[in-house]
Amino acid sequence: MAGHSQFKNIMHRKGAQDKKRAKVFGKLIRELQVSARTGLPDPAANPRLRAAMAAARAANLPKDTMDRAIKRGAGGEDGGNFDSVRYEGYGPGGVAIIVEALTDNRNRTAGEVRSAFSKHGGSLGETNSVSFQFKRIGAISFAASVASADAMLEAAIEAGADDCESSDTAHEITCDPDAFNDVRDALEKRFGAPQEAALQWKPAVTVPVDDEAAETLFKLIDALDDSDDVQTVSGNYEVSEAVLQKLSAA
Repeated sequence: MAGHSQFKNIMHRKGAQDKKRAKVFGKLIRELQVSARTGLPDPAANPRLRAAMAAARAANLPKDTMDRAIKRGAGGEDGGNFDSVRYEGYGPGGVAIIVEALTDNRNRTAGEVRSAFSKHGGSLGETNSVSFQFKRIGAISFAASVASADAMLEAAIEAGADDCESSDTAHEITCDPDAFNDVRDALEKRFGAPQEAALQWKPAVTVPVDDEAAETLFKLIDALDDSDDVQTVSGNYEVSEAVLQKLSAA
């Protein structure tokens, strides 16, 4: 399991399936508010809001809750101005980690992030201290059932994507960040709403992590995810299936 995908982290990490729904919803609501506040409240004219709504629907956020969050954001109500902040550091085993957050209190968020790193064998670094080891990409995923591998690859390339990797369960499309909105919109018109679509940090090289370091690393990632302010956690780790099975059985 490579660590560049926030969604795969959530899907596979030990215990992540039991993450409290209220906390997940809180993060989605915050992104909806910020997206509506920083652009138009119309998803057709606001790609960030459109992506936030797609993520909210995928997580089964109730429609009325989604609508209220968008209205609050568009009206500047109920809450301060959220800033997008990024933290970078190293976790157990020398794993490079990027943390992205939306916060109305930078001091609080920095303290929570720093505490999580220090308590779980990591160290928080300066901005750009690890991001040079990653590439920013657009990532779009569709269920395998929506098209054949050849059809999806052809459609992805035609839409402007860089690549498409297909498996028995999903089609994973990657593209340049500047082309992300156009690629997503073109594919959505042909195949319907994607399972997930977001900008991600893809590591240039992954770091193999053994079972001991992996257990501590996952505790660090869980601690970071527990912060209401943290939106995504990305890392350049590689954990074997054998290690994942061992940790799951523990």
